[in-house]
Amino acid sequence: MLVAAAVCPCPPLLVPEVAAGAAPELDTARAACSDALAVLAAARPDRLVVVGPAERSGRGPHPEGTPGSFRGFGVDLAVRLGRGEPDPSAEGALPPSLAVAAWLLERTGWSAAPIEGLGVGEPLAPERCVEAGRDIGARPGRIALLVMGDGSACRTLKAPGYLDERAAPFDAAVARALGAADVAALKALDTEPAQELKASGRAPWQVLAGAAEGAGLAGELLYEDAPYGVGYVVATWS
Repeated sequence: MLVAAAVCPCPPLLVPEVAAGAAPELDTARAACSDALAVLAAARPDRLVVVGPAERSGRGPHPEGTPGSFRGFGVDLAVRLGRGEPDPSAEGALPPSLAVAAWLLERTGWSAAPIEGLGVGEPLAPERCVEAGRDIGARPGRIALLVMGDGSACRTLKAPGYLDERAAPFDAAVARALGAADVAALKALDTEPAQELKASGRAPWQVLAGAAEGAGLAGELLYEDAPYGVGYVVATWS
């Protein structure tokens, strides 16, 4: 059953080597992510499942030790998921969202439980996301989730998706739902506006909603902001 969850954003800019001179701008977000991972560790899970958006080729599942890198972002930095031995034939197999998660876990010295990764296609229908989450939540033992995903990318004129007046209300509703562990509100997120607003977190958040059904977890919002015009949220459920 699900005993805890952490929600973190997944921009490669979280990695200081990728952000370069702009790295200090996300220091607060990085600190919040570290606090969220501490909540997961304190829950004493038997297994950590990391879920994030991915293209078809990166959906996995990704066993512990699966490698990834940030070479596609101009940085020769390699990571791997957990402490297991990497499979040489799977080099670079982690999608960017899970590579960011692997970097966060390495940064905080995660050793609380074995890890596995799951990439979720951004267009995946809500009911299928929820069903995938239910399957995770039904596993035996104490399960923790690290859920990676960004809000809208349309908060300002310089945002990747330009300015869209729907973006701020969308992100505010998501932050309320994640901060309150509101399973019903997350299930109700609509695929079409999420895609139009370039919100990569919609599908992973709905996986979380399915996994958390009946778990009785309470939420806490640790961080909410829109640097670079993209909505980032950090929250914990425990």
